[in-house]
Amino acid sequence: KLFVIALVATVTAAAGASALVAANQSSPSQGPLYGHIRSITPKNHRFVMQFDPAWLLTGSAAERACGCKPVPNDNYVVDESHKLLTFAVRRDARVTILLSGAQHVSPVSISVAELAQIVKGKNPKHRPLLGRTAGYAFWIRIGTQYPNPVVSLEQQYQP
Repeated sequence: KLFVIALVATVTAAAGASALVAANQSSPSQGPLYGHIRSITPKNHRFVMQFDPAWLLTGSAAERACGCKPVPNDNYVVDESHKLLTFAVRRDARVTILLSGAQHVSPVSISVAELAQIVKGKNPKHRPLLGRTAGYAFWIRIGTQYPNPVVSLEQQYQP
């Protein structure tokens, strides 16, 4: 059962990748990885991020993991370890968060510095954030060159 869940989770992550805005074309990347950002702090010419990875499951894998049918909101998050991974984040990493509008959700590009403030619970530009951005999940892409910094972060919509 775990193999099937892991396989479906991998396929789900790959499908989620197609929905992402491509990372900077001059920076090849790995990923994406799904999870929650716990902190982002400036350090030298980069930022350092604490990231709690998880699996965003859909379909039968989600049904089996949650033990329910149908799955609420058509997805289920598995985050068993809560082990924080540390990543360098490029200062020019592409960041997309979601804003709440009167009738729809809108993506907007922001800087890593602004995201760091939002994760701390601040909102320096007084944007209409969709929920608590710090508590929401992101898809991240990791660069292929050492020290393999994060090159893009895309907030995942969660109803």
